[in-house]
Amino acid sequence: MPGSRARADRVVGGSIGSQSTVRRVWQVARKVVRLTLDLLEELDAPCRTCATWQLDPVRRARACSPQEAADERAAWVSRVLREWGSCGRVVLVDGRAVGHLVYAPPAFVPGADAFATSPVSPDAVLLVSGYVDPVHAGGGLGRVLVQAMARDLLGRGGYRAVEAFGRATPTGSALGAWPGPQVARCALPVGFLGGVGFGTQRPHPLTPRMRMDLRSALSWRDEVEAAIERLRGAVRPAAVPAAERSEPPAP
Repeated sequence: MPGSRARADRVVGGSIGSQSTVRRVWQVARKVVRLTLDLLEELDAPCRTCATWQLDPVRRARACSPQEAADERAAWVSRVLREWGSCGRVVLVDGRAVGHLVYAPPAFVPGADAFATSPVSPDAVLLVSGYVDPVHAGGGLGRVLVQAMARDLLGRGGYRAVEAFGRATPTGSALGAWPGPQVARCALPVGFLGGVGFGTQRPHPLTPRMRMDLRSALSWRDEVEAAIERLRGAVRPAAVPAAERSEPPAP
């Protein structure tokens, strides 16, 4: 019934409710998919019109409208998809995008140079941005997205970790009066990163660089699935030229 579904959705987003109800709704309604340009347009998140990470310091210093920033972000996603592949995961609830993560190798993220704790380690991918609709906060969607990212990167091979620049709020700082650099306002909160498995790699009072070993984010079953995906990509049957193919014996 529509009313039952609406009540269940409120349970998922709230802090009070039956664990069995939360589990049942997630099994039916939750889905994690790859980030595409079409889904990028659907994301209802503050960072949808932010191109801080995608621009170098000179271009970032120029004022641009929200639409121009959105266009820059879309162009960046398109480039990364062409040159590197999938660069994000989106979680859908009842078919609607309610959260996402965006990640890429540091070479694609010139905005990372603005942080005092850069550069990112050469064996790591950089977690650029993430968001979960406040209605669904506390439902574990952030951890689900991080695990989906880890499965993707392990399946590709060549990366040992994910790193991210955290945003730490000093005690006594009022919201909106954060003393760090403007670019770091787009960084993920240290509390969230620590809660999903990141540890401090290079400390800093405002913008520590944090790191998560990819395997630590997955269960043994996830690791087996990632290993199978690597084998599928590496083991391909060699093509046999038509001239060398043996004809089946005559009956």
